[in-house]
Amino acid sequence: MKRLFAAVKIHPSQEFLNTYHSLKSGLKFAEIKWVKPEIIHITLKFFGETEEDRIPEIIRVLKEVAERHRPFSVEIVDVGIFGSSYNPKVIWFGIDRSEPLKNLANDVLASVEEIGWERDRQNFVPHLTIGRIKHIPDKRLFQQMIDQHKKTRMQEFRVVEFHLYESILNHSGPTYHILEKYTLSFKG
Repeated sequence: MKRLFAAVKIHPSQEFLNTYHSLKSGLKFAEIKWVKPEIIHITLKFFGETEEDRIPEIIRVLKEVAERHRPFSVEIVDVGIFGSSYNPKVIWFGIDRSEPLKNLANDVLASVEEIGWERDRQNFVPHLTIGRIKHIPDKRLFQQMIDQHKKTRMQEFRVVEFHLYESILNHSGPTYHILEKYTLSFKG
């Protein structure tokens, strides 16, 4: 069994890193598990624990998806939370101009559903998980820090590929290994 997911890799710009480190520094008082910048990604589909004999079929279907999409640009902008302001769970960076990304993700979800992978319960919301919140002693101060970074434009980037990753969990956090690379190559 391998723990798998399909995702678009992010190569953080200096502005992205400045915003990330500003949040991390300003929220030192809270217990937050920060995602390391070098592994931040946009998840298209989380497969979870996957039997190895099913991996070739996933690889084939994702290759077909990539061949139906052309490269596109998106922008990382905004900081927000999942959960309520009383009980926030996740800090995220948002994605603007995301229609092509939503189309890619929906194609991934529909295509793998055809080979037996259940669709996710929620609609695809393009975002980058930056931190997972464990405990916030001062919710007012926390919200002020989040609000201070709202609508921050961090980075524009071109999406030319996505990957199938294996996630290996260990004490220092997850390690991701690329199993397959998919270049967006639609020519029509």
